[in-house]
Amino acid sequence: MYILAPSVLAADFGKLAEDTAKAREGGASYLHLDVMDGAFVPSISFGMPVIASLRGYTDLVFDVHMMVEDPGRYVESIRAAGADIITVHQEACTHLDRVIGQIKASGAKAGVALNPATPVSTLECVLDQVDMVLVMSVNPGFGGQKFIPYTLDKVRALRQYFDRKGLSTDIQVDGGVNRDTIRPLIEAGANVLVAGSAVFGGDVKANVETFMNIFKEYER
Repeated sequence: MYILAPSVLAADFGKLAEDTAKAREGGASYLHLDVMDGAFVPSISFGMPVIASLRGYTDLVFDVHMMVEDPGRYVESIRAAGADIITVHQEACTHLDRVIGQIKASGAKAGVALNPATPVSTLECVLDQVDMVLVMSVNPGFGGQKFIPYTLDKVRALRQYFDRKGLSTDIQVDGGVNRDTIRPLIEAGANVLVAGSAVFGGDVKANVETFMNIFKEYER
């Protein structure tokens, strides 16, 4: 099953609830929420109050991407704000196994993200524990960046590993996902695709429908 996770970082925050509703009408089932602290990444985005406020307007799965230092400090609060999936960066966790355990204990699904230059092998000991691996296909912190081609190899390596182990773990890709890159990503093994400007730039519902139609090509 292929899932589109529109990234609200690219949305108009003045009409966030309205655009979220349009994304849902188009067929999106996830909403990707980037929490950035200005330390792990240069930018600052939003936190628990925005997530909690938006939670009251939609039943979409809240896929929260924690681009923050020491994310274990915030797991319970992010979950309480409405997160269904909490993804933390391998590079930000001194004790990654512990944080994965915190996420699962909170009742959320656990995801782990890798920056473009971080090899898949760094997750060798925890791949069997997580619900999703997020491969960053741009350097995190800013929207609208160009897709980094070598990240496709990381997606392939992960899909081969999960297939070999008989695991149905999701592989998510975030960064430069658009009509040109989505097919190579699906063919490499990704099944959860994060798109920002390609969704929220223009007609939101129509843009989502375009992605959903591409997914149908691979679900036949």
